Amino acid sequence: MSNHIYKHASISAVVFDWAGTIIDFGSHAPMQAFVRLFEQYGIELTIEDARGPMGLPKWKHIHTLGNLPHISRQWEQKFNRPFSDSDTDELYAIFTPMNAASVAHHSELIPGFLDTLSLLRAQGIKVGSTTGYNREIMNVVLPLAKKQGFTPDNLVCADDLHESRPSPLGMYKCFLDLNVWPATSVIKVDDTVPGLLEGYHSGCWTVGVIASGNEVGMTHEEWMSLCEKEKELIRSQVSEKLASGKPNFLIDTVADLPDILTKIDALRLKSHYASAE
Repeated sequence: MSNHIYKHASISAVVFDWAGTIIDFGSHAPMQAFVRLFEQYGIELTIEDARGPMGLPKWKHIHTLGNLPHISRQWEQKFNRPFSDSDTDELYAIFTPMNAASVAHHSELIPGFLDTLSLLRAQGIKVGSTTGYNREIMNVVLPLAKKQGFTPDNLVCADDLHESRPSPLGMYKCFLDLNVWPATSVIKVDDTVPGLLEGYHSGCWTVGVIASGNEVGMTHEEWMSLCEKEKELIRSQVSEKLASGKPNFLIDTVADLPDILTKIDALRLKSHYASAE
């Protein structure tokens, strides 16, 4: 922390995603819920299938899963009709309490997050948040995070908006809630493509998270047990997957964010001086 003692004067706020970014290393809470959800209808869904649309609001996530070719074929064979919006509504109503129950066991803060949070607070940088979870699920998560030492300055849930990720509306609401501007003074940190695009489309800086995120899907212990060569291979693979989210920077976990703050601060100051010439 001693390497980051000066004030990042040009950064007004950092907006974090939740699962896979600041809680639930590997983003495990939703996965088993998705698998069990479709299993109740006699549909075989894999963890890999479930991870594909991560970052989207959960209604859209379920809708996307139901329309995967191999899932839609199973649905039509079982119910003699295509998977529909009304089916998505039905599954979403069942999924929400299932995920709320699951997230209660997967809400541990990512190692190093509290140190990063302390740095941000010390510098007067506001700490916002958006999520693909709905408000009902986050009502379970927030008290658990608070017990561990984290209460965000704001929270935008997927069902707070008419159109959530990958649209920028969640970030626009953060700008209003936190009273911060311009967008280039704000950083969005996320482990999924839809979440990164939420930041990109709003015009702010974006930082993609690799090791603790959905694309890797490992526990902290599993990640730490890898040798550096194995980690580098995974970083390369996940970097390619996150590239469509247009991140400005990539990090392993939020514990690595302080170095990125310094880089963004320097780039913003350089741009400021260049425009003043």
